[in-house]
Amino acid sequence: MGNVSVVTSRPVALTNTWAEASRLDRADLHRDRTEWVKALWYADEAQLLKITEEGRFTTNEAGDRLKFVRPFVEYDDQRHIFLGLVDDVPYFVVEAVLDGALHTLREMGHLLDDLELEVATTATAITGWHRTSRYCANCGARTQMVRGGFLRSCGNCGTDTFPRTDSAVIVGIVDDRDRLLLARGAGWTENRVSVLAGFVEAGESFEHAVHREMGEESDLELEDLRYMGSQPWPYPRSIMVGFFARATTTDISIDDDEITYADWFTRERLDKELADGTIGLPNQASIARRLIETWRVGEHPYA
Repeated sequence: MGNVSVVTSRPVALTNTWAEASRLDRADLHRDRTEWVKALWYADEAQLLKITEEGRFTTNEAGDRLKFVRPFVEYDDQRHIFLGLVDDVPYFVVEAVLDGALHTLREMGHLLDDLELEVATTATAITGWHRTSRYCANCGARTQMVRGGFLRSCGNCGTDTFPRTDSAVIVGIVDDRDRLLLARGAGWTENRVSVLAGFVEAGESFEHAVHREMGEESDLELEDLRYMGSQPWPYPRSIMVGFFARATTTDISIDDDEITYADWFTRERLDKELADGTIGLPNQASIARRLIETWRVGEHPYA
């Protein structure tokens, strides 16, 4: 069932893991000093996370903890990426061919503590970016990793490229009967439903993107947008910006290209269809799930 989580237990509002200050100090003022980063690699307490090209981490057998090792090979500034410091302990990631217990962020994100979730998310995002950014977008020359892996520089034309993040909005739409709109995207598993989402286009604000994307996908008109939080989602490099919105119309129209099913759900209907397996929800690591559960327990802005 992949990303789908079938839940029959009592709903519980999910906390916003990303709302507090980060424990991961990315050391921006120091990471351009190559020798400083190199020295951290050889520190006795240094931690290294390994990840495959497909984004699978080394983990314990249960898949609920990341498995770190102490760096034991010579430092390579074109392979070893410095993620940051946690209480003065340096964390690195390297892409490698691996065996043993391996899991993706999608599979285990909801099981990790806040620190490991941030490390895993950052590692997934930064290694994915490097895989697709090896050549200069300006002149086509091969670029080099600098600043501990958080910048690529072109020696031919001097262009510097920073890790890219694509903004997307994700919206819990509630109508005047306190029903939640849930939909199924093209290509999803047959029973999966979620709230609607879409990418922000050039020149748009988040709010404009909410109105446009939700209109395109459901033909609904919205008002009273409320920002709820955000979540980095490195598939491949998104930041999901969460909102609730109140629908002023309720007639749904979908185009079948991006959305193949959409309907209004009461809490009673949602509970029943979850219990009998008719539908499944996004996994608990996602902001989509947090928006759904916030509505489910009656803690959304319009309750």
